[in-house]
Order: sequence, then structure tokens, then C-alpha cells
Amino acid sequence: MRRAAIAALMIAFPIAWAAPLMRAAILPIFGMQEISILSGLAELWRSDVWLAAVVTLFAIIAPYAKLLAMLAQTYGCLPARAAPALHLASKLAMADIFLIALYIVIAKGAGHVTVQAAWGLYLFTGCVLASLALSRAQPKT
Repeated sequence: MRRAAIAALMIAFPIAWAAPLMRAAILPIFGMQEISILSGLAELWRSDVWLAAVVTLFAIIAPYAKLLAMLAQTYGCLPARAAPALHLASKLAMADIFLIALYIVIAKGAGHVTVQAAWGLYLFTGCVLASLALSRAQPKT
């Protein structure tokens, strides 16, 4: 059951990264532009490479690496001495913090900007919460 849940998350996370998280527009008379995690990161790579690298590492790479390590652990491919590294990966996987930041952006909006949540935000939220639950329920080695 745990393996299936981890494998499902390994499929769902990339879908959530590409799915529209929100729709934003400057004033309601202009069309709403869909924003995904990947489109936001692409924009960030154009404007601030260092920040984009940090966000990519902690919001995309570390959470996915954590899932890979958890899956390897369930198959017994991860030696017991790697448990501290998995614990560190769990700490570095900042997808939950990224998610909180997204909710703050949506809740606050800004002046004449209209922001609406899209279905990808709910998928990403589910992925993050499931990943956190699986991390908490992780068997001790």
C-alpha cells in the first residue's frame, strides 16, 4: 500500500507542477492568465537565476528525491545507514512551505490584480499533504 501511494505521488507531482495553480489578471477586463509551478519557475529563471535555482532545488528536486528515497526504502534498496540522509531530504523538501506561500499570494492578491485558484492548486495541495503523511508514517529503521 505504501509503495503504491509513493508511486502514485511520483506520477501526480509532475502533473501538479504543470497544472494551472491559479489564474491571474491585472484588472478583470483583461484575460486571465493561467500560472503553473513550471511557468512560474520559467519566469523566475528569466529574471533571477539564483533564486530560481534555490526554488527549483527546494520545491521540485528535493521533494522528488525524497519520494525516490522513500520508495527505495520500501523495496529494501536503501541501507539503514542512509536513514539520516532521508531524514535530511525530508527537511530540505520545502514543497509545503512553497504551498503556503502560494496560498498567501492567492489570499492577498494585490491592488488591481484578480487571482483565482485553479484545479492544479488542489492537486498540488493533495500531493504535498500525502507526501507529509507518508513521511510521518515512515517506518523506523
